[in-house]
Amino acid sequence: MSIDTVFGWLHVHSWTEFWWVVFGLCGQLMFMGRFLVQWIASERERRSVIPMAFWYFSIGGGLILLCYAIYRADPVFVLGQSVGLFIYLRNIYLIRAEKRRS
Repeated sequence: MSIDTVFGWLHVHSWTEFWWVVFGLCGQLMFMGRFLVQWIASERERRSVIPMAFWYFSIGGGLILLCYAIYRADPVFVLGQSVGLFIYLRNIYLIRAEKRRS
């Protein structure tokens, strides 16, 4: 498989764009990994559980995807990821505040 074929498949025209797509794909994999973490934790507990790792994966994947969206200048994607990041950070704050009160 030639590099031109790979570039065509990924819809990129330079190595810079290629590495941004790789970066974005890594963010998407991290973001998807949060569901695997949540599923495994729930199966172990035999009830629905959202572990802290879910929120950390959400933040990591969300930050990477936000950077990628900014690079691609996609306002819909930027808006979605920035709002999501606020929610993930807020959930971590609420969880930590509850633990401090306990």
